[in-house]
Amino acid sequence: MMSNRYKSLLVLLLSAIFLAACSSNAADKQGVEKKEVNLLFNFATSSLDPNVDTSYVPLRAGITETLVRLNDTNLTIEPWLAQSWDSKDGQLWTIELREGVTFHNGKPMNAAAVKASLERAMKDSIAIKNALRIDSIEANANTLKIMTEVPFPEFPSELVHPNTSIIDVTETDFIKKPIGTGPFAVSSFTPGTAVDLIRYDGYWRGPAKLETARFSFNEDANARSLALQSGTADIVFRPEVETLANLEASKGVTVESTSTFRVHQMTMNLERKPLQDVNVRKAVDALIDRKAIVETILKGHAEVAVGPFPSSFSFAPDYPEKKIGMDAARAYLKEAGYTELDGVMQKNGDPLTLNLLTYSSRADLPLIAQVFQSDAGQLGIDVKIQQIEIPEEYMAANRDWDLATYSNLTAPRGDAGYYLNATYHPNGALNFSGADDDQLTALIDELNATVGQEERSVLAEQIAIYVDEQVYNSFVLHPNTLVAYKSDKVINWTTSRSEYYMLTNELDVKE
Repeated sequence: MMSNRYKSLLVLLLSAIFLAACSSNAADKQGVEKKEVNLLFNFATSSLDPNVDTSYVPLRAGITETLVRLNDTNLTIEPWLAQSWDSKDGQLWTIELREGVTFHNGKPMNAAAVKASLERAMKDSIAIKNALRIDSIEANANTLKIMTEVPFPEFPSELVHPNTSIIDVTETDFIKKPIGTGPFAVSSFTPGTAVDLIRYDGYWRGPAKLETARFSFNEDANARSLALQSGTADIVFRPEVETLANLEASKGVTVESTSTFRVHQMTMNLERKPLQDVNVRKAVDALIDRKAIVETILKGHAEVAVGPFPSSFSFAPDYPEKKIGMDAARAYLKEAGYTELDGVMQKNGDPLTLNLLTYSSRADLPLIAQVFQSDAGQLGIDVKIQQIEIPEEYMAANRDWDLATYSNLTAPRGDAGYYLNATYHPNGALNFSGADDDQLTALIDELNATVGQEERSVLAEQIAIYVDEQVYNSFVLHPNTLVAYKSDKVINWTTSRSEYYMLTNELDVKE
């Protein structure tokens, strides 16, 4: 019979073995790394409200989805949360929603929820209200009946816009934790720093391959490049162009340069007296050395722009050849009544001074501003550069500027209507120039009522030519999207031309 002493020793021994086994199992579990990535983006945001966030982080981070999405390959729209749509007159639309989709809180995404979400978006965003032109919405089960204010054949393409993302509006922490339908739910959000994400296992297309992800922000392009090299980031959006050669030479790193729908432009404030003269606007346009900017600042990762739309688009017209260079700019200014006296370009004794806005989150824009400042200075034009943070907010709220370097997606729906409406229609959300031209507005309204891509392309070309003649903005270049990522770790990454779809359920890391 075992003594109490030996029984105690045996219990201690078994306990030690059990604890060691538990410790070993815990160590094994700790040794298995989570499947996660850190994507470093160039625009910071202080809000995750998907209906107003101009950085589109909720959509890009896989938190929210829209009814319709853009196919980057063939530039057509395709179903996403909407299964189908149809209209016999271009004004009354029937939208059938995909069945079996739930929000991150488990609630169903049905017609009532989508109606509430769209109505909330239009209430909180005048830009979305103007873009959608919805008069009424009826909801029944998974069917929406939407009546637009006027016949609007391209209405479905506007539902691609990230600010139309569908959320559960009964969950009201829109800024910190919007409840969407995407593959990732918000775990935590630090404004201006990062949003941490966790996989939503109930995602309708199947759970994401990643368990967690981080969508972080840094507006310093060089810092983004260093983050990839140091291992603190796995995917870097728009690394510093000067670092591309080093990144490409780094083992396990892939750099992708993809053409997009974006244009870098010089936005002109038509409310400022000097720029109300078309010859002054032509002089500004002639001073921009596009080829040199593409070769020196972008290192060839761009296409020289002659208009808002890349040359590959069917609605990009063949523009008449322009006069460019110092002599052409000087001649235009002479037509506007300016003379150069003692190295100063002036009119009636008033020197020509231009206030030029730029922002650093797109590293090439301040450099373009500096090149323009230098070239204009050779003509005796005093260009004062002002750095701003959020261009859309500043330009909309302030009219104390003359020019602004600005970057804009011109055809993110695969159609010219978006850019022309947003930029040149009096109600346009991006009409920072203040364009209010009856002839131009009539042409845009005609485009909005035109059905058929061929007919729309012809009309879009006509509008683009008119805008070019009036020089309401100057177009500098079409930049490539640059992405560098750890290809020895990250798999299934796609650099999208629309720049909308980033953290997807297919994104994965190697075991």
